[in-house]
Amino acid sequence: MATSTVMQTFLASPVASSLVKNRSRVSNLFSATYVPRLRGSASKRVQCKAELDDQNMSAEPSPPPKPKVSTKFLDLFAFSGPAPERINGRLAMIGFVAAMAVELSKGQDLSYQISNGGVSWFVGTSILLSVASLIPLFKGISAESKSDGVMTSDAEMWNGRFAMLGLVALACTEYVSGGTLL
Repeated sequence: MATSTVMQTFLASPVASSLVKNRSRVSNLFSATYVPRLRGSASKRVQCKAELDDQNMSAEPSPPPKPKVSTKFLDLFAFSGPAPERINGRLAMIGFVAAMAVELSKGQDLSYQISNGGVSWFVGTSILLSVASLIPLFKGISAESKSDGVMTSDAEMWNGRFAMLGLVALACTEYVSGGTLL
């Protein structure tokens, strides 16, 4: 840094150009370098603000900034938004486990569970999980920012997809067979 400043000062200084009588020799020596002529009253100032920072010179490059998550209602519930599939997946996971647990413990099929008080449990659970899932999204917190280890947001999405398929398969199998799955 200091060498660069000294060279710039030396090459562009009026003192150096006033010492040279024959300007053509200077242009032959520095043919690729532009040596500006300064007027007698002109002043110049050279500043170099480049500093090396040990923290920025680490071996790992800094990760790119994450895009901001939209907190608008229509963006959250858009077809490719973060809310619909995540909420439906969470509801399907709870619904599948609850349906299988009741079927194993009481021997009731899915249609019997829904017709005998299952709708009120479904509506209550849906409201509770939907509100609990939307609060972080409205605050701008994405599920991807909080996932690490085995419990990642991708694993949650896949588990929800399989649970949705499992509920549909359970309902279809019980309808075709006319009884409980197990």
